[in-house]
Amino acid sequence: MSLRIAAAQTPSVAGDIAANVATHLRFIAAARAEGVQLLVFPELSLCGYELPLLRTCALTPDDARLAPLRTAAIAAGMTVIVGAPLLDDGAAQPCIASITFTPDGGSRTYRKQYLHDGEQVHVQPGAIGAHAHALHDQRYVEAICADTTRAEHARAAADAGASLYVAGVLISNGGYDADAALLRGYAGQHRMGVLMANHAAPSGGYAVAGKSAFWAPGGALLAQAPGPGDYLVIAEEDEGWHGRTVPVDAA
Repeated sequence: MSLRIAAAQTPSVAGDIAANVATHLRFIAAARAEGVQLLVFPELSLCGYELPLLRTCALTPDDARLAPLRTAAIAAGMTVIVGAPLLDDGAAQPCIASITFTPDGGSRTYRKQYLHDGEQVHVQPGAIGAHAHALHDQRYVEAICADTTRAEHARAAADAGASLYVAGVLISNGGYDADAALLRGYAGQHRMGVLMANHAAPSGGYAVAGKSAFWAPGGALLAQAPGPGDYLVIAEEDEGWHGRTVPVDAA
């Protein structure tokens, strides 16, 4: 059975969970129509990269506002990874994190392990470590933005048995070439497929590059969004990897 994964290049409305959930549902529906089994959204996709708002936007997997995402993941038979701030009990600051909704109705969380300069004013890092999740005949490890700039994070993913490295990011025009070169390098060095989901529109004051992408094990770029805008970047493993980019209609 072939495996089909995708990056959802989505826009985020600053601090508006309801509006962003609606956008997520639109992309899940589009991915379902394409037969996608794993869908990855950008960093902080549910609230935008709005660091001063993260405490008030903090979510948990069982937040009632996210119930439609859980329902959509079940209906689509899809694993859906969304970007959100999490505030753990007793924590001084939230974490930049992701929430994964699985086809069986379950959920799990991942916390960004490495921070960009300045983020520590608003958030705290997650615990260091890598855990690979099974997906058909593949195993994937998550990353969030600055995680991908640390070679030790990708190395830990490979050591954990990952064949896929999936990242939700916010990458600006100025940073794209350097960050893409790192991701391509991980695909080559560790023989992992690398999927990157970037924002579709400006967020947190940053002019984003878009250009969500998939690099096959070995480093070949198989699919890339042409720039900002609403896209699915789809990669399929069926006797080798293939990729394509699909525009997603606005609501």
